[in-house]
Amino acid sequence: MSTKAEKTKEFIIKTSAPIFSKQGYVGTSMSDITNATGLTKGALYGNFKNKQDIALAAFEYNTNKVLAKVDEKLNIEGSSLDKIYNLTNFYKNYAIFTLDMGGCPIINVGIDAEYNNKILSSAAKEIVRTIEGKIAVVLENGVNNGELKIPVTPLQFAKQLYTMLQGSVAMATITQDRKYLINTVAYINQLINKEVKK
Repeated sequence: MSTKAEKTKEFIIKTSAPIFSKQGYVGTSMSDITNATGLTKGALYGNFKNKQDIALAAFEYNTNKVLAKVDEKLNIEGSSLDKIYNLTNFYKNYAIFTLDMGGCPIINVGIDAEYNNKILSSAAKEIVRTIEGKIAVVLENGVNNGELKIPVTPLQFAKQLYTMLQGSVAMATITQDRKYLINTVAYINQLINKEVKK
């Protein structure tokens, strides 16, 4: 059973996660967090060393949700092709999935932190590499099982696939138009069907 301190810490992380994702590290003040949580600065500093610690915990909280969903989509029963289609189709609704997080934490925090917070930037890069690696494993299994044919290494193809997905997330975020996601996924699925499926 969680202690009161653990519950308070979890509440701070959960509440501040969408704020950091929307406003960025520099754009989020400790006052923003106290206003959102209703806690004093003393209570925040009693649970975290500084704003950096809260931001990192908030990023991990959001990206753990993304990783869990990616795992869920890639770990279904079926062929490698089924798993890849399951993942790409999930991205049609990715904007809805990440709404409570303040948008895609990987794009929002990754781009923002690149210029002002090396620790958060490194964490974002690590998440990207982790997801690309998960996709690459499925692709490699597909090649080894004779289900897929890809013109490059599984990791290189995974990187390109993830780039297209995240690019459509970025465009959907900028324009507030989910058609970028829907149309890109339709294109990726068609490409896989024509070029990758054996």
